[in-house]
Amino acid sequence: MPAPIYFDYNATTPLDPAVRDAMLPYLDGIFGNPSSVHQIGRRARALLDDARDRAAHFLGAKPSELVFTSGGSESNNLAIFGTARQRQARGKHLITTTIEHHAVLHCFDYLEKREGFNVTRLPVSSGGVVSVEAVAAALRPDTTLVSVMAANNEIGTLQPVAAIGALCRERGVVFHTDAVQWFGKEPVSKIDQFNADLVSICAHKFHGPKGAGVLYIRSPLQPDPILFGGAHENERRAGTENLAGIIGFVAALERFVRVPVFAAGHLAPLCARLGAAVGALPGVHLVSPAAAGLVNTVACLVERADSIALLAGLDLGGICASSGSACSAGSLEPSHVILALGRDPRLANALVRFSLGRESTAAEVEYACRVIPGVLNRVQAGQ
Repeated sequence: MPAPIYFDYNATTPLDPAVRDAMLPYLDGIFGNPSSVHQIGRRARALLDDARDRAAHFLGAKPSELVFTSGGSESNNLAIFGTARQRQARGKHLITTTIEHHAVLHCFDYLEKREGFNVTRLPVSSGGVVSVEAVAAALRPDTTLVSVMAANNEIGTLQPVAAIGALCRERGVVFHTDAVQWFGKEPVSKIDQFNADLVSICAHKFHGPKGAGVLYIRSPLQPDPILFGGAHENERRAGTENLAGIIGFVAALERFVRVPVFAAGHLAPLCARLGAAVGALPGVHLVSPAAAGLVNTVACLVERADSIALLAGLDLGGICASSGSACSAGSLEPSHVILALGRDPRLANALVRFSLGRESTAAEVEYACRVIPGVLNRVQAGQ
């Protein structure tokens, strides 16, 4: 079996060759700054506008409702900081959940500690789901923003975001969803399927380039900018646009989102086989949901072990996996997601996530099923 075997597609995906080919002209010949007034700049501006039109058409949005960003973290930051600050005269109560990505949670922590906002962090079920009823009960007259992720990056749980969004719209509260893990894995028809005022999207999760993303902002909402220094993106995000990255984002969006590139027919049997093999091992507890979860994700907790030792052992065995968010790789902190599920805190730093993708094969899964037991035995024995 050739190594390494890549089972970390929730962290990032390889750049698709067709997407790379679409980007290449913008890394060389078409090099202009879209804000320059000369003909080379005007050509870049026209191509940027065309890319925005294509993305808007695909998503069923207005071009003016799309802000190109550097990826999911920036999109989340702009959505949360920008909206909370822009609407604070109406109220300073915000709602999120305990299992959001740190690019969301840390924004709320900052607003609470530094800017006087009041944050309600909703608990989740043992399966990682926040209920619509819990959101409804938490809403107050001074609530201005609710943020709930569409799909969890660590364990793969899907949230009822459309129902939560409908509730928020009925109550006049802005709703944001971090949909970074949804796009390319779950079906997307139009952006309004989330019933969200703000939607964060990231290209490198579905075979696009790193450093490119979008924040959808439903008109007429206008969050305050968080980057200053220019009138780019209709004065909502200062900084010269990454034209090559944007072209790659749109190319990946058009190719791999409408029909998810993470095909359920291919991945479901692979993950079922891997999950059954891992879950049968002594001292292993599966935490990825059997239903209502991302089809490509198998997450487990391992007794008498820790994530760093487990991932190192797997890596030596030729298997690339993760302990959850790539943004916290190497951290000794226990998984906040696992703690939120009500699991034994001693297991919260023993999370392993296998996330499969387009290139994953049955032969790779069978190899992993042979290697993983030995890795776990050695780690549990302290070897």
